[in-house]
Amino acid sequence: MYETLKQQKWAILWTVVVLVFCNMHISDSIGKSGFFFEGFDKMTHMGFFFVLSVLLFSGKINYQDNYTVQTLTIFKILLINAIIGGSIELLQWKVFTYRSAEWWDFGCDMLGASMAVFSYVLLHKLNFNEKES
Repeated sequence: MYETLKQQKWAILWTVVVLVFCNMHISDSIGKSGFFFEGFDKMTHMGFFFVLSVLLFSGKINYQDNYTVQTLTIFKILLINAIIGGSIELLQWKVFTYRSAEWWDFGCDMLGASMAVFSYVLLHKLNFNEKES
């Protein structure tokens, strides 16, 4: 158990960063600064969860010491993302009420995680095909 957590240290750290950023209070002046645009929040959710999934895959690969695609691993990583994404939205709904909980945010969380799964499977297939040649 300890070895698994040790391999996931970057994913755990990133999860803390995501939780902090997704639940911190943003003043109105920052929102009107011109840096943010419509859809910025959704793109940020996708990016956060894409990186989280990549880090989870990386930790798993380092732990198992090979690049085999395992359906159970993909399911677990999607489930972890769903739990974290759902928890963030519940926290925004009930605890951090200055933030708005939205199903679209959760959908973007899962889209980012799915993009990482697609990338993982695609890169694995390319790597496997390259070794066969």
